[in-house]
This record gives sequence, C-alpha cells and structure tokens, in this order.
Amino acid sequence: MNLFKKLGLTLLAAATFQTQAASVWKVTSGSNTLYIGGTIHLLTPQDYPLPTAYEKAYQAANKVIFETNMETLSNPAFQKYMQAELSYSDDTTIDQVITPETYQSLKIYLSARQIPIMAIQNLKPSALAISLSMIELKHLGFTSQGVDQFYAQKAQQDNKPREWLEEPETQVQMLSSLNKQDGNDVINYTLSEIKSMPKTMNDLRKSWRKGDMESMANLELKDFKKDYPEIYQSLLVERNNLWIPQIERMLKDTSVEFIMVGAMHLAGEDSILEKLKANGYQITNL
Repeated sequence: MNLFKKLGLTLLAAATFQTQAASVWKVTSGSNTLYIGGTIHLLTPQDYPLPTAYEKAYQAANKVIFETNMETLSNPAFQKYMQAELSYSDDTTIDQVITPETYQSLKIYLSARQIPIMAIQNLKPSALAISLSMIELKHLGFTSQGVDQFYAQKAQQDNKPREWLEEPETQVQMLSSLNKQDGNDVINYTLSEIKSMPKTMNDLRKSWRKGDMESMANLELKDFKKDYPEIYQSLLVERNNLWIPQIERMLKDTSVEFIMVGAMHLAGEDSILEKLKANGYQITNL
C-alpha cells in the first residue's frame, strides 16, 4: 500500500467486529482524561456504522481534535494552493523527470484504469503517488468519507468545538518535501504496492477494527521504516514528536478531548501511544 497517502488505511467492515475492541484508546492522567482514535481517510459504504468505540469517545468528549483543519481542506482557495504546490508550474511534465521504463509502467497502469495520461502529467511525484492510490482505492470500492470527515461533519452539526494539531499548509509542505526523493522510486514503489492492495487492505482493515496495532505495524511499518527511513521520519516520527506536547497539555486540564489521527500514527514503537506510555500515562483500549 502506498506510503504517501498519509498511510490512510481502509477496511472492509463486518458486523461481527462492531462489538469488539477498536482503534480507540482512553488516556488518563490522574483525574484527567482524553480519547485517541485511529482514523481511516477513505472507506467503503460497508464500513458504516463505525465501531461503537468511536461514538462512545465522541459522546464523552467536550471537543474533537483532528490532524488538521478539516474545513480548510475542502476550501477551493486551499485546494488551488495545494495544487500549485504539488504540480509543476512551468512546462515540466512527469515523463521528463522519470525514466522511460517508469513512465511506461505508469502509462500501462493508467490505461488499465481508463485514466488519460494528460490528467496527471503535471503532478510532482508525491502528488502523483497519492493520485494513483486514490484511483486504485476507488476502483476497489472505497468511495465513502473517512472517519475524520464523518466526525468533522458530525461535530459541526452538533456545534461541538473543533481544533487541530497542525495547519493544512504544514501538511502540504510535508508532502512537497517528499519530492526531494527519487521520483522513480516513489512511483515504482506505489505501482508495486497497488498490485497487492486488495489483500493488504483486507488484512489492515481487520487490524484497524480490532485495534490490533501490533499487526498493523508488522504489516506496514516494518519494511517502510527499513526501506524508506527518511520518509518514515518525516511522515510519522517527526509529526508524532510535535503532537505529543500538545496532547500532554490537553491532559493537564479537566476538558475531555477526542483526538483523531491517521491509524499509522498509533502503530509501532515510535507511535503516539508508545510515547504516552513511556511518559507515564495510562492507556486503555476501548
């Protein structure tokens, strides 16, 4: 599965999972509490209703905290800015920055999905990797809003306060920085991962619904960390380190927050959950 879509895992829902544990945790510091849930950025219609732990945490919270400002992400002005940052502004096209072999592989995949090469030729490698993943996920039936968008809309309807851990512009700059990597590696890796995406997504969805972070880390993060250490650091570790002080400040007041971040931020030895445990907080899976 493509590492450049913020590791937004998606799952095939099964009703039998709904009463089991989920990727939601209660974090306690003395008498103060908050909740942390792993989000999936794109889902299938069958993934709803979500595991009941999400609604339990949402109802218990005074405010919800997202990775970034969800309303800004859908703002036309911001989308125009993002497109400008992640596309070539001159006459450069993707075939000029990757090898003929990589370009041929790209054309073969796009042809199979009936996508004209013209539609993506001005995208930089990181944006192209995201687009390829989105194309494949939609082909596999992932056409519904994700966990974060679902609760962003619900919180807006309920007039529940909403905050975020990083600015949308920060996420764009992070994605832009990935273009320092070899474009052939980025695109070839994505095309390779797409081939095994049906099985990978099925395995990962099971881990997500059960809150099995160990399985999720073994499935995705082990090779990711070894093969792409710099990207692993920038996408996950550095951001986790920036978020931890914010989370700890939330645990110093009596307000109850429900923090929702990409599920991979909660998996593995460098995860938010492991860092909070190391700092002495009590972590309980709902």
